[in-house]
Amino acid sequence: MGKRLTQIATRTGDDGTTGLGDNTRVSKASARPMAMGDVDELNSHIGLLLCEDMPVDVRELLVDIQHQLFNLGGELSIPGFELLKDDALAQLDEALERHNAALPRLQEFILPAGTRAAAQAHICRTVARRAERAVVALGEHEAVRDAPRRYLNRLSDLMFVLSRVLNRHRPDGSVGDDVYWKSERLKRAAE
Repeated sequence: MGKRLTQIATRTGDDGTTGLGDNTRVSKASARPMAMGDVDELNSHIGLLLCEDMPVDVRELLVDIQHQLFNLGGELSIPGFELLKDDALAQLDEALERHNAALPRLQEFILPAGTRAAAQAHICRTVARRAERAVVALGEHEAVRDAPRRYLNRLSDLMFVLSRVLNRHRPDGSVGDDVYWKSERLKRAAE
């Protein structure tokens, strides 16, 4: 494969448009570039999460998710094209089931807090939800396959579960916990 990007500053976007993968130009404020941007931001946040200490299997999963998000973004950039395959969603489902089975049952809502890695996983979760909403908005105006929306939905669920996994992971071998919301209901139940 040859070099694909030979010039980064093309100045072609100075007029407020961006080029899609099919060589059409659209407004940077239109739904397709908005969805693409949210997916790109999500991928960048996952890259930041990967700077943290975590179990090897979680790291490998997140690296693969980054590649799948590139596929998803590529699919969004070329109307009518398919890059995200069904096995990508199956991988998320399997990871969700495996990691969730190892966690204790939730007692209450949890705060997006704890370790830095867990807090970053929560940021990834919220950006995944925003990217999902952007894909839904795009789908209201243009044809978009179900796979990108389903992948982002499942990925946000997985990031929630991984935040719980990461709150329990400690380099010294000790085990942490979730940071629970101090609700009035729990307070009354404890009295």
